[in-house]
Amino acid sequence: MLYHNTDHRLDEIDRRVLHALMDDARNTSASTLAAEAGVSGATIRNRIHKLEDAGIIRGYTAQVDFELAGGKLTNLYLCDVPVTDREALAYEARAIPGVINVRTLMTGRRNLHVLAVGDNTSDLRRVARRLTDIGIHIEDEDLVEEELFSPYGPFDPDDGEQTPEANDFISLTGNASVVEVTVKANAPIANLTLKEASQQGILDEETLVIAIERDDLELTPHGDTVVQPDDIVTVLSRAGGDAAALSAFRKSRSEPNTQ
Repeated sequence: MLYHNTDHRLDEIDRRVLHALMDDARNTSASTLAAEAGVSGATIRNRIHKLEDAGIIRGYTAQVDFELAGGKLTNLYLCDVPVTDREALAYEARAIPGVINVRTLMTGRRNLHVLAVGDNTSDLRRVARRLTDIGIHIEDEDLVEEELFSPYGPFDPDDGEQTPEANDFISLTGNASVVEVTVKANAPIANLTLKEASQQGILDEETLVIAIERDDLELTPHGDTVVQPDDIVTVLSRAGGDAAALSAFRKSRSEPNTQ
């Protein structure tokens, strides 16, 4: 199978998007996700496009109950193929009429799973013969009664502990850190330029804004760049004091600063 090579690093917003789409892609709206993540709808749509371009989101498919859709039968073939031929045989198997899914496994026997749908057992035997004809050895097969799907739990922002203040956090050598954070509407830095924030002591000399994501734009910040609510800001903290750095972007002006 073909896979995209990507250096895309998932952050909290990406994981939230993936969890929602895995749970119910049809009824998931960008506006709802945006409200939950505290960003704009355009930002969510931009993240989805990036995940698609990176090959992380590979498509959107309907889950069909074939028994209800005309009393059809679904059969799973557990096959064994040489590792060197696995990819080519997978594509050949997918082209057989009635085959709806092919899964390859990295190692071991039964390293090729083929899912097929037919009107009756004769259709399924036809698929089995075609698999054998192209050089695929069927070790076992059985009718599929039911399939259950669930989104990946670790992508759920509401699972377990409360979502951290930062969208993402990377520790660097020398006690430095890179933090990605969404700007709150009432944050001290909101609607100020970076120069003004520095002059007012909201940003210290050890804290540097290195990138700003705004809707579908990626901005290179300068002194006259205005930080707006819902901006996703990437901050380099040379002192590693991520809590103090975050307070400028997340803490309400009405909240006392205990740092």
